[in-house]
Amino acid sequence: MVIIMKTIKSYLWQYKFVIATFLLFAIIFFIVAYLYRFSVEAVLYATLLCAVLGTVFVGIHFSHYCKKHDERLRLLEYAKTLQLPPPQNLTEADLFAVIEALREQCKLDFERKQREKTEYLDYYTMWMHQIKTPIAAMGLMLQGEDTKENRALSSELFRIEQYVDMALWYLRTDDLSDLVFKSYDLNKIVKDAVKKFAPLFIAKKIKLDYIPASVAVITDQKQLSFLIEQLLANAIKYTEKGTITIKVEDKILIIADTGIGIAKEDLPRIFEKGYTGYNGRLERKSTGIGLYLCRRVAEKLSHKLSVTSELGKGSTFFIDLNTYRLQAE
Repeated sequence: MVIIMKTIKSYLWQYKFVIATFLLFAIIFFIVAYLYRFSVEAVLYATLLCAVLGTVFVGIHFSHYCKKHDERLRLLEYAKTLQLPPPQNLTEADLFAVIEALREQCKLDFERKQREKTEYLDYYTMWMHQIKTPIAAMGLMLQGEDTKENRALSSELFRIEQYVDMALWYLRTDDLSDLVFKSYDLNKIVKDAVKKFAPLFIAKKIKLDYIPASVAVITDQKQLSFLIEQLLANAIKYTEKGTITIKVEDKILIIADTGIGIAKEDLPRIFEKGYTGYNGRLERKSTGIGLYLCRRVAEKLSHKLSVTSELGKGSTFFIDLNTYRLQAE
């Protein structure tokens, strides 16, 4: 019934000018009949006759309109499957020729964009790998002398390296070819991530409360390591003093901090691409990419990522490793 009413409404709207013209002529007819004092019976008879003929004409035309609409819908279904039926007449042949021309143009445009995307990814991937060499060289140079300035520079250099890694992962977020699901020791993955961030813990004098847990998880080690590292980087970034706690409960990895927290109105959107929220506007350092990448990586791994937070008291992120049952290779 809803579809019929929608079709009738569309029909009336499409032919509104024809209907308006007919009504205008009818008004003129009645005015002329009134001025010339025609017989009422004659006027009513003529009106009734026109109404009957008009109804028949509109009914036939509307039926034809619906039939054409059904044909176009059927043609659309054929177009989706790329298997068009043979044309039955010249009109259909013309329409099919237009569809084939548009399809060929879309194919060429798609292939061109794919080539451009591949070139773009190859160039920036190569550039990011190359930039890591001077970063590593500068890191070694700064380790030569343990001074306050060198430690500060080392911390900033570490952040640069993290941003480069983040950019690499951003380029690869849609690539599923390198995923290798196996059973891994979660404790080892977490310890490696913590060890990597040890200089920042020391530089900011943040206490780490890590409760080891002997848990085996089905995941991709590289992807999960990146996810944990991003959450640790965020925790350190927004914690000026206090403690970062890492623990496991029922195969749920929990990373909690005592940092500035997240505003309640920002919580539903913090995993959106480019969304920085109140903290981002306050600190003016957030890109809105880190947590977006975390969500994308978690989705690739079939893990569930969630967060609770209170402004001024800290945030707690949960990586649910129980979300789906995955089989190890």
